[in-house]
Amino acid sequence: MSLSDPLGDMLTRIRNAYGRKKSTVSTPASRLRARVLDVLKAEGYIRDYSQTDFDNGKSEINIELKYFDGSPVVREISRVSKPGRRVYVSAKSIPQVANGLGIAILSTPKGVMADHDAREQNVGGEILCQIF
Repeated sequence: MSLSDPLGDMLTRIRNAYGRKKSTVSTPASRLRARVLDVLKAEGYIRDYSQTDFDNGKSEINIELKYFDGSPVVREISRVSKPGRRVYVSAKSIPQVANGLGIAILSTPKGVMADHDAREQNVGGEILCQIF
């Protein structure tokens, strides 16, 4: 099955799994998805993830979701830049998510990173998603 927005598909799978109180969720693997999951893990929004390679050449990422006192750590996760409308920002105009309580994940020339890292390194880029 061909997807027009693989990252949006992964975010929706995570959102749906949190809604059903699942402990893990799987998604097809890609480098962009892995880099976004690296940021989510570093910021404490997921426990961990692992990649499983199959014999037919395809691979899958298994994501361990994180809960605190029975409620999901991620309250809201949304895609900002979509295939039909890309959203780019300069280093000076990176938005604050929920007054700094959430993060925006950006794809920059220096790699995929959280908004505060992009401000620190003074780089802008495409806003992939927002989490809080």
